[in-house]
Amino acid sequence: MREPQVQIDAARVALSEPEVRTGGIQTLAAAALAATAAVLLAGVMILGPGVAIEDAPPPVSSSL
Repeated sequence: MREPQVQIDAARVALSEPEVRTGGIQTLAAAALAATAAVLLAGVMILGPGVAIEDAPPPVSSSL
């Protein structure tokens, strides 16, 4: 059986908060995701629910 002080020290290490790393890459990635979502949402709002985009085949010229 382990000594109580050893168990208390192990519990303190386990309960300590992890270091928060501040980096610019995470901030830029979050900003890019937010910007992309904003543009997509704006596109949906402009087109609206009644607009249907159909893929029509390209016109073929008969003068060959």
